[in-house]
Amino acid sequence: MRKDFLGRGWKFPFQFDASSGAVSVSEYEQNIKECLTLILGTKPGERQMLPEFGCRIHEMMFAPNSLATSQLISMHVENAVKRWEPRVVVLSVDAWPEPGGTVRVKINYKVKTTQSEQGLDLLLNPGG
Repeated sequence: MRKDFLGRGWKFPFQFDASSGAVSVSEYEQNIKECLTLILGTKPGERQMLPEFGCRIHEMMFAPNSLATSQLISMHVENAVKRWEPRVVVLSVDAWPEPGGTVRVKINYKVKTTQSEQGLDLLLNPGG
């Protein structure tokens, strides 16, 4: 199955291809996952030319590690993915507190053009 329509872009995190010296790229479903990670890792206001881009989870940095905070994080993640990643449909976003002050986030989504269901599991750590 041809997947060119899913796109390709610079690999995230940014790196160079050791064999060619060119900028490394990611393609298709991997590119979508990397773009989701980029969206969630960007604070709104951080990009000068696109100040609304990103996710508001950074506002939760010093919030209590509670179920209420996790639900707010889940809402912020869902809103950001729906707004900034047009190649997917969000099926669910779950977040829950874990020991040590971290929050686990599980995003389930469907790639619109292939109808394949994918997931992204992240551990948010307030320490960086």
